[in-house]
Amino acid sequence: MDVLILGAGFGGLELAVCLSESLGDRVQVTLVDRNDSFMFGFSKLELLLGRQTRAALSCPYPSFVAPGVEFRQELVVSIDPRTRHVVTSGGTYDPDILVVALGADYDPAATPGFVHDGHEFYSPDGAERLRDALNEFSGGSLIVAVLSVPFKCPPAPYEGAFLIHDHLVERGVRDATRMHVITPMSSPIPVSPSASEAIVAGMAARDIQYTPGRRVTELDPSAHVARLSGADGRSASSRAEESLPYDLFVGVPVHRVPAVVQESGLTEGGDDGWVHVDRHTLATPFGGVYALGDCADAPVPRAGVFAEAAARVVADQIAATVLSRQPTLRYDGKGTCYIEFGDGLVGKVDADFLSGESAAASFVAPSLTSAAEKGEFARTRRQRWFGLR
Repeated sequence: MDVLILGAGFGGLELAVCLSESLGDRVQVTLVDRNDSFMFGFSKLELLLGRQTRAALSCPYPSFVAPGVEFRQELVVSIDPRTRHVVTSGGTYDPDILVVALGADYDPAATPGFVHDGHEFYSPDGAERLRDALNEFSGGSLIVAVLSVPFKCPPAPYEGAFLIHDHLVERGVRDATRMHVITPMSSPIPVSPSASEAIVAGMAARDIQYTPGRRVTELDPSAHVARLSGADGRSASSRAEESLPYDLFVGVPVHRVPAVVQESGLTEGGDDGWVHVDRHTLATPFGGVYALGDCADAPVPRAGVFAEAAARVVADQIAATVLSRQPTLRYDGKGTCYIEFGDGLVGKVDADFLSGESAAASFVAPSLTSAAEKGEFARTRRQRWFGLR
């Protein structure tokens, strides 16, 4: 049986390894990604701070070796989910099973003015540009804003704010800087009130102004002013609060499904333009087609740990088909998210979105122990997927 996996992020990598381990030569797996290497999302904070280089943080795809799996660096050009026919820059595919794990793309142009006058740290290039801008920053107004929901890694904007604060303190310019975090969300981590309280308290302790329930709709590059609305896109009630000046603007860019996925018809019936999947099996409405990770509309955060868990469920679904047995796993939406609080301390949230009647999460306060756990989390996956230490 031929399995084609589009996208070699957390979900695609884990799925490929699981299929190799569980099915061996019963399946031929092809793993396709347009990039030449993988980087953990949280590693971009290391780039931002200049603590490590891109080369040191990258895991080259040629290092990925799993029996029965072939990696190909190709760009996906078109997908027909009805026939499972896929065209890439390297050829065509007609697999028995198709798994779409192409993640979410960033759309900085969706916020007028952001391309010309904003910075982001969600991409390696963006993190490096912001690193350089921060090193030249001598004070003034610095805004960190979430430009739309959903977005990858809900804690990331606050982690960025904490670490930028530390960086400015080290450079001796924090006292000359006014920091402000703006988000359309009502709280940082809605599923965990205790985590949200800790993040809000952390911002207050660092004199970082926090404005929830508001959205930056555009930037005026000539005046260096951010225009705000309510979270629903309507104008703010107070004219005095409709615009804010800034000297450095850092935004979490608008996320969207990749264009090739949108054009395929996979998003029909999906939540807010994402690929519709069965929340417990990750199957799409199209026979033999699954979607997992950031491009799918499973009701979980867009974070690697949830894509990885979903991959194990899809691997079980595929194994059940190959071995003519019943599936044994159902996706429960469980995962642990680590949160950088600065000063080397890391907190964590253990979340459960689907196994109970409602989503729930517990919070572990920031500590060096959780920081070590986060390091081990990265180390084990580098070893499992790439044989790297």
